[in-house]
Amino acid sequence: MIMGSTGQELALFLTGTVFSIYISLLMLRFLLALVRADFYNPVSQAIVRLTNPLLVPLRRIVPPLGKADTAALLLMWVLQLLELWLKTLIVGQPVPMAALLVVSVFELAKLAIWVYIIALFAQAILSWVAPHGGHGNPVAAILYYLTEPLLRPIRRLLPDTGMIDFSPMAAMIGLYVLLILVNGLMRSVLGLL
Repeated sequence: MIMGSTGQELALFLTGTVFSIYISLLMLRFLLALVRADFYNPVSQAIVRLTNPLLVPLRRIVPPLGKADTAALLLMWVLQLLELWLKTLIVGQPVPMAALLVVSVFELAKLAIWVYIIALFAQAILSWVAPHGGHGNPVAAILYYLTEPLLRPIRRLLPDTGMIDFSPMAAMIGLYVLLILVNGLMRSVLGLL
């Protein structure tokens, strides 16, 4: 389906926006379950309510593996694949299914990295504007649950500097390096197809 440039641009924007928002919610749900975040937190509850319509039926046939919500993982992958396929239809440039399968996996890995980068950034901003780290704030609690498993090992490696915690900065640098490596690996794998 080839359309005019304005129509294409609009279709690409809407497709990307709708899929990105829902896939991001699924990623948050997957990661929050993985780190055992408070299920009753209002933010968690909102994410659960928004993702349940597609996830609950899938859970009946795809059981979890340990702490990993495999139904959420599978749904993210299928939706990411569908988004990429729809975008190729919109621009009228067919891409081999093998390439779409590979790109969809790498896109999800990059999304997970970006979730952590944004969470660390939001946590840093919240620590500046909210007294006492935003205790009692449901967003601050979710950010803590999400980032603490990442920051704890880094804190053990870094020397104690007193009032300033450099672990979020070290984590962000590490995440950006990981993002660059994932992008490079994706290009290498696509070059083999």
